[in-house]
Amino acid sequence: MNETRNAPAVTEPPGTAPPAEKGSGRFWSPRRVPAALVAVLLAAGAGLLLYDLAAVRAQHPAMRWRRALARQLAERPLDDTWVLAGAALAAALGLWLIALAVTPGLRGLLPMRRPHPDVRAALRRDAAALLLRDRAMDVSGVRSARVRMRRRKADVRVVSHFRELDEVRGDLDTALTEAVRDLGLSRPPALSVRVARPGRKG
Repeated sequence: MNETRNAPAVTEPPGTAPPAEKGSGRFWSPRRVPAALVAVLLAAGAGLLLYDLAAVRAQHPAMRWRRALARQLAERPLDDTWVLAGAALAAALGLWLIALAVTPGLRGLLPMRRPHPDVRAALRRDAAALLLRDRAMDVSGVRSARVRMRRRKADVRVVSHFRELDEVRGDLDTALTEAVRDLGLSRPPALSVRVARPGRKG
C-alpha cells in the first residue's frame, strides 16, 4: 500500500538576502503637442509643394512664392544675414526635436521602487516635498519649513524659534532621512538641510 507524503516546502537558506527591488525608471512623455505641430507643418508644406509640382506638370506656372524663393536662394550668397538666420533657426528647431526625442520628460514624476516586475509607480515631486515638509514641521523647535524637491536633491530650509540649532538640525536629519526612505524612491535624493533663526522685524 502506497502512502502519499507531502513534499517539504522549499525555503531560502538562512542569511540569504531577498532579491533587490528594481527601479521603475524614468517615465517618458508622449510629447503630443510638439509631435502634432511638426506633423501639421510637414503635412501642410508637403501638400502645398506637391500641389505646385502637379500644377507645373499640367503646364501651369509655378506659384509666385516658389519662384521668389528659388530666385532668392540663387541670388543670395551663403554669408548673407537672412541665410545665416534661417540656417540657425532650422538648426535650433532640429536640436530641439532631437532633445525631445532622446529625453524622457515628465520631470515632475519621481520613479519609485518596483516590488513586482509588472508594477511601475512614480511620486509627484510636489507630493514628496509636502511629505518632507510635514515631517520637518513635526520636529520640536521648527517654526516654518520650506522644501524644494529636485530629481537628485531635496533642499530643506527651516526656521527655528527655540532650542539650539545643532539639536534641531540633528533631529531634522534623523526625521528627514527616515522620511526619504519611506518615500520608496528608486533613487533617494540627497538631503540639504539648513536651519536658521527668524529674522528680526524692522
